[in-house]
Amino acid sequence: MWPLLCCSVGALALLIDRGVAHYRLRLKFRPFVDQLEKLINRGKLSEALNLCRSSRSPIARTAEAYLANLRSRDELRSTIVQREGGLALEGAEKRLRGLAAIAQVSTLIGLLGTVIGLVSAFHQIELNAGQVQPGDLAEGIWAALLTTVFGLCIAIPTFLVLQVFESRVDRLARRMGYVVAYLDQWLGGKTATVVSRKKSKFEEPVASGVE
Repeated sequence: MWPLLCCSVGALALLIDRGVAHYRLRLKFRPFVDQLEKLINRGKLSEALNLCRSSRSPIARTAEAYLANLRSRDELRSTIVQREGGLALEGAEKRLRGLAAIAQVSTLIGLLGTVIGLVSAFHQIELNAGQVQPGDLAEGIWAALLTTVFGLCIAIPTFLVLQVFESRVDRLARRMGYVVAYLDQWLGGKTATVVSRKKSKFEEPVASGVE
């Protein structure tokens, strides 16, 4: 139960940390794009650049990298935008694997606690040569199953929160591609895909734990 308590504290700390980080990275996409389009159509590129610099969002940082390298060749600008976009998205992805690890490990710790409890209960039966009251056995099994219950109570909310953050990061990556496509359209550029996000198997914690 002590490791499970540590997992719950760690999950809560990561949840607060990621919640604050994603709140700071928030950006109203449609108003931002509309304002950016108006400034570019009016030829106010410096103001458009300042607009991008006023936000911490990976979307704005991607647009900033594009506008800052507007005079560069398309290939070079694509490379720079991909690099800066990836670095910006990294801030939103940071520590999500920690949540995935806690969701997986807390499930396994709960199962381990149950197995250890059952082994101890049956070992007690062996020591008493089978002379054990059913109530004593039921009490031991009940206590052993508590670890699984607490493990799942930690893993399920952690997994759900992880999915929320993962969906937000995926949406950020898509919108980074959208804003680059808009800039190509408005300025006549040709830029490669900004960020191609690949999830690792490690980011699917609960399913792998149950299997």
